Amino acid sequence: MTKAKPYAIPKKIVWEAYKKVKANRGAAGVDKQTLAEFDQNLKNNLYKLWNRMSSGSYFPPPVRLVEIPKGTSGQTRQLGIPTISDRIAQMVVKMTLEPQVEPHFHPDSYGYRPGKSALDAVGVTRQRCWRQDWVIDLDIKGFFDNLDWDLVMRAVRHHTDIPWVLLYVERWLKAPAQHSDGTLENRTKGSPQGSVISPLLSNLFMHYAFDEWLRRKAPNIQFARYADDAIVHAHSLKQAESLLALIRCRLADCCLELHPEKTKIVYCKDSDRCETYENMKFDFLGYTFRPRRAKNHRGKMFVSFLPGVSNKAANSIRAKIRSWRLGARRNNQSLEEIARFVNPFVRGWVNYYGRFYPSALTPILRSLERSLVYWVRRKFKRFRSHPRRAVHWLGQVAQREPRLFALWAHGIRPATGQ
Repeated sequence: MTKAKPYAIPKKIVWEAYKKVKANRGAAGVDKQTLAEFDQNLKNNLYKLWNRMSSGSYFPPPVRLVEIPKGTSGQTRQLGIPTISDRIAQMVVKMTLEPQVEPHFHPDSYGYRPGKSALDAVGVTRQRCWRQDWVIDLDIKGFFDNLDWDLVMRAVRHHTDIPWVLLYVERWLKAPAQHSDGTLENRTKGSPQGSVISPLLSNLFMHYAFDEWLRRKAPNIQFARYADDAIVHAHSLKQAESLLALIRCRLADCCLELHPEKTKIVYCKDSDRCETYENMKFDFLGYTFRPRRAKNHRGKMFVSFLPGVSNKAANSIRAKIRSWRLGARRNNQSLEEIARFVNPFVRGWVNYYGRFYPSALTPILRSLERSLVYWVRRKFKRFRSHPRRAVHWLGQVAQREPRLFALWAHGIRPATGQ
């Protein structure tokens, strides 16, 4: 008679978790096994994982630490990459725990949640800045690196008593990290950014550390939070200063610290607000909120407090376009091949950064137009010394095939093609 496993984990959920991990793709972990290699012995690999999780003998391997650029500042941040098997195991737990905690989350928590997005957070913040004069721009210092394990586990236990969920969440929190030189780092706090389970755990942590606390302490105060990025609205400077002091103390009680330079109070200046203040703009989720010219329904110009693509995001887009080196690396390709390569990027930028105040995105995308002109000059000898002719030729193509480039469909075309 086969002995029953101590933990009843359905095989079906392991299969569903694998499909989600495969759809998300991702790099190999410390074992260097890719998804393609995992798939070569898929049935056996999934069975072994299920068997170990069901018996309680699954111990997560170290996460592989990689340094990734932090914007265009030259700084980096660490990303923790689990193995393929470990990502599947984490997805199993996430799929089990998420339905239990998701209904309790605050409606203004937008990060890593089904049916919510960063653009939703930007949109609601835009509307609230019209109605309230002041905001607190919160920046938590090293959020993912400083999550207190005891507080995380207390929050998890509040929502589930499933033994294997509690067991593996705790093991993932305590799993070591492996540096590029192979050395292991034993951690005492934090949850690696890049793991499958970290976003859910961080949201659960912030639900109690911030969202639920603020709802009880100041039920009339509005906010929007995306992971550790949060904007809190206030009606007056005095109220904003009082709230910031309370929030700073609350987060300190939860073993978190507000960044002293990046956290600030901002005045939402517009045509109807006559005060002045040292801070009149803030960045949130790739957008800069600041006073901008706008037109009312009668066609009259006025100043409104609006979000537009941030300088940081703009510099990142320009850096990406420069990295393609279209004229140097791709002058052996056709214009159609160039279009197929760049269009997914452009559509992504337009869909995200073009949602609000799209005219701010136009001059940034014109750098791609200039790269295309340079490509024409390198591709065809007759245009190398004649940039205006290259612009004219590209403009004629844009007239004939206006949908070839997503850039042109967005209304950005060479002068002769307009």
